[in-house]
Amino acid sequence: MDVLLSWLSHWQGAVAVVLVLGGLIFFHELGHFSVARLFGIGVRTFSLGFGPKLWGKQVGKTEYRLSLVPLGGYVSMVGEDGEEEDPEVLARDASNNVTFDSSESFAFRPAWQRMLVVLAGPVANIVLAFLIYWGVALFAGQSFLEPIIGTVVADSPAARAELKPGDRIVQIDGKPIQEWSEVVEGIGAGQGQPVRLMLERDEGRELVLLTTEITPEAKTRKNIFGEEKPAWLIGITASGTYGTRELGAVDALTTGFSQTWGMVSFTFESFKKLFERVVPLDQVGGPILIAQMVGQQAEYGVTGVLLMAALISVNLGILNLLPVPVLDGGHIMFALIEIVRRRPVTDGVRDFATKMGMMLLLGLMLLATWNDLVRLFS
Repeated sequence: MDVLLSWLSHWQGAVAVVLVLGGLIFFHELGHFSVARLFGIGVRTFSLGFGPKLWGKQVGKTEYRLSLVPLGGYVSMVGEDGEEEDPEVLARDASNNVTFDSSESFAFRPAWQRMLVVLAGPVANIVLAFLIYWGVALFAGQSFLEPIIGTVVADSPAARAELKPGDRIVQIDGKPIQEWSEVVEGIGAGQGQPVRLMLERDEGRELVLLTTEITPEAKTRKNIFGEEKPAWLIGITASGTYGTRELGAVDALTTGFSQTWGMVSFTFESFKKLFERVVPLDQVGGPILIAQMVGQQAEYGVTGVLLMAALISVNLGILNLLPVPVLDGGHIMFALIEIVRRRPVTDGVRDFATKMGMMLLLGLMLLATWNDLVRLFS
């Protein structure tokens, strides 16, 4: 029985990985497809999955496919690789009773239209993350770290004030406290001035309210990137107890926007810290790490998988915006240069930049895969 449960658990994680990665890439391609069709650009193929075709249906000039490998999808637009000049391609289109003219070619469109078509993919990933955050907030509520003390550091201001593990902080300087982030803000707001805490303590038979005044000490603490930052501390840590509050449609919408913007900002900051070498290169992860993270969240239910999908979706969107040729950001960069210069980048420059971009991207993929394998077998 244990073997069967273990097998089912692994399959559950594997299915979650396929659905998450496939769904994110598919949504990315859906963004390209939607804006291309909005501008009247011809689309030969829109495929759910890639590899050998399992099923296809021609609707207008576009063939909609279901392909064998379910990890994503792709969009084949007319003229995206200059194939409108290839007689063999045009002949094949004619034999399928589908023809495209130059007005439907991606290559012949103004630079601003091509830029928006390319930009639509990363934007779709950000929109998907928002929809996930909004949906989770609406149907599952908002999780928060409760303001309950977990540990008290010896010989700290909190220890001298006789704070105890299990105490709940209900007010700081008269302001009601509902979650741990407000504790951190409240203690640091005075920049070292004494703060007045109201605590709720379980004395066994009853809850007792206590009030005490504590003067924070100037210390340093590591942020999420491992940097030492100055902070005003009293020597307490959170208990790690989480609560959930229900949200209405409007509050859920606001929460969705807030969480999406926070994740976008954090992702940009992460890339910045990586380039500044604040975050070491051995922390870069790839497909194996992503699969592990999704598989782990699958053990905690749908909500965990959805939140992980939102995080990965934002990262996928921001990564594709980097100005590296072969990524969407590289194509956007070429389009912007064309708009400013009023003429496209020469083929020689574009080819050279694309080769350099491919080498950089391949190097990053090898580095990420190596780091994943080291973590996996260490």
